[in-house]
Amino acid sequence: MNSDRITEKLTILADAAKYDVSCSSSGSNRKNRDKGLGTTGNGICHAYTEDGRCVSLLKILLTNVCIYDCAYCVSRKSNDIKRAAFTVQEIVELTLNFYRRNYIEGLFISSGIFTNADYTMERLVLIAKKLRTEHKFNGYIHIKSIPGASEDIIKEAGLYADRLSINVEMPTEKSLALLAPDKKRIDMITPMKVLKNAIIENREEKKLFKKAPLFAPAGQSTQMVIGATPETDLEILYLANGFYKKMQMRRVYYSGYVPVSNDYRLPAIGTPVPMVRENRLYQADWLLRFYGFEVQDIVNQENPLLDMDIDPKLGWALRNLHLFPIDINTADYALILKVPGIGVQNAKKIVAARKFSMVTFGHLKKLGIALNRARYFISAGNEFETKDWLPAQIKHAILSEGASKYKSNFSPQTALF
Repeated sequence: MNSDRITEKLTILADAAKYDVSCSSSGSNRKNRDKGLGTTGNGICHAYTEDGRCVSLLKILLTNVCIYDCAYCVSRKSNDIKRAAFTVQEIVELTLNFYRRNYIEGLFISSGIFTNADYTMERLVLIAKKLRTEHKFNGYIHIKSIPGASEDIIKEAGLYADRLSINVEMPTEKSLALLAPDKKRIDMITPMKVLKNAIIENREEKKLFKKAPLFAPAGQSTQMVIGATPETDLEILYLANGFYKKMQMRRVYYSGYVPVSNDYRLPAIGTPVPMVRENRLYQADWLLRFYGFEVQDIVNQENPLLDMDIDPKLGWALRNLHLFPIDINTADYALILKVPGIGVQNAKKIVAARKFSMVTFGHLKKLGIALNRARYFISAGNEFETKDWLPAQIKHAILSEGASKYKSNFSPQTALF
C-alpha cells in the first residue's frame, strides 16, 4: 500500500465517520477460535459496553462518495468536500495492522452509497467476510447496513458481523422526505424486520444445534438525527419505544444535529443541538428499557418536551409526589426503581438487604445511593426528610446542592418558585 495515500484516505474517511454515534460493542460473545486474531474483550473510536467497559474500534467509512443529497449529511453529493474511497483489501489490511499494534479491538464500518445500495453493501460484507474467513479475525465487527439493500445481502452480513445497524435518520417520515428526499422509510424498516426475524430464528436454532453459526450476536441498532427538524421529545421517544418493542432493537442512538451546511431546510449554522438534550433523551431511553417506565410517564401531550434542568426520572417523581414517600423496607421493587437516585443494582441490593434487617439511611449511604435526591422520596423506618415540601421546593433544593456542596443555608421556605 502507498502509505502516504492511505494516510490521506484515513484522515478523510475517519473524520467523515465521526458523525455516526451508533458505535457500541455491547452484547457480543464471539469467542476467539483456532488461534485467530482479535478479542471482544475490553476500544481509535472509544465505545462503551453496557457494563461500562471501554473498547477501541477502527471507525471508518469505505467511501464518502454518495449518490444521495441528505441535507444534514456532510458527505451528501452536493457538498464541496474532498472525496476518497478505500478498496476492500485496504480496509482489511488497515484493520489487521491496527489490531496487531494493539490500537483497536474491532471495526466499525459504514459508507456513503456509490452506484446503488446492493453494490455498496456487498463490499461492506466482503470486508467482514475476508477478515473472518481468510484472516481468522475474531474481533468485534459492526456493519452499518445500507438502506434498500436486498434481503440476501443483509442476511449474509449477519453471518460475519457482530452487530448490524440501519439508521432511521429522521424521527418522522415527513422530516425524512424534507431533508433526505432520495431515501424512503420503507427501505429502512424492511431490513430491520429481516434482521429481527433472522436473529430470532438463529436464537432458536442455537437451542437445538450448539454448533449453529452465530448471526449478529450483538443484535441491531439504529440512529436518528434530533434537532434538525421540530419533532418533540414525545415523538422521538414513541418512535424509539416502538423499535424496542416491535423490532427488538438493542439500542437507539440520538445524534444531535451538527450544522454542516447553509440550507434553508435546516437550523442556522452556529446553532447545534445542546448536548444536554441528547443526554436527557438517553436518560429517558434508559428509563424505558430498564426502569419500567412508559413513554407517557416521561412526556405527554401536555408536556411533550423533556425538562433540561433535571433528569426525567426526577421530573416524573416531582409530578407524582402523591406516591411518595415510600417506605424503603416494604415498597415493591418496581416502585423503588422509580425513586430518583436509586439505580437498578442498588434497588436489588435494598430488596436483598431488608430480608435480614431494617434498612436505614446509613445503610443506603454505604450502598452508594444518591441521598441528595432520594431522601425526598423515601422513608427508612422512622427516618424521613419531610412530607410537606412542594415540587418546586424539592427541585430547588436538589439543584442548589448540585451547584454547590454547601447547603447549610438552604431552607424550603426561602426556595424560589
